[in-house]
Amino acid sequence: MFLDGDEWRKFFDAFEREAFRFEAQPKYSMPKEAASLARFLSGQPKPVDHNRRWHERVREYLDQGKWIGRVRVVSQPLTDYQRYQLSWGIPGNVAAGEHIRILDVTQGDFGLPLGQDWWMFDESRVVRLNYRPDGTQINREVVEGDIEPYRRWKHAAFEAAIPFAEYAKVHG
Repeated sequence: MFLDGDEWRKFFDAFEREAFRFEAQPKYSMPKEAASLARFLSGQPKPVDHNRRWHERVREYLDQGKWIGRVRVVSQPLTDYQRYQLSWGIPGNVAAGEHIRILDVTQGDFGLPLGQDWWMFDESRVVRLNYRPDGTQINREVVEGDIEPYRRWKHAAFEAAIPFAEYAKVHG
């Protein structure tokens, strides 16, 4: 089953306790981010309301007693998109309450499926996010069948990654 638009939003918002993202693409090509990414790359200052809508959603989840977090995979040298995300995106997400850890896979893959992004909800539902090589999303696909490998990957990724604040101290 594939999810789009309102279907995806309803599926996402239905989690009861925990939403976890494994974010592994070196870049994402999202039309709504194009202007912001261009501003970052040209050295302009970050807009005050950057990513405001996501921050509001994160706060709503937290107010409902829910947990939301992700492991962001990076490797050296960072792509322009990763630099943008680590500088402009992730700090605000963390400030809003999202738990974000960084996993540097420059020296190894930790046995994780590095080419695949996914969300796991309540450790019972998984949605794969499928992308083209240029970072354009193809679709969101509900995983049918055994999701135990995703549970193992989630825990392995979370254990191997470090909190964003620690990563930022070392890597600026």
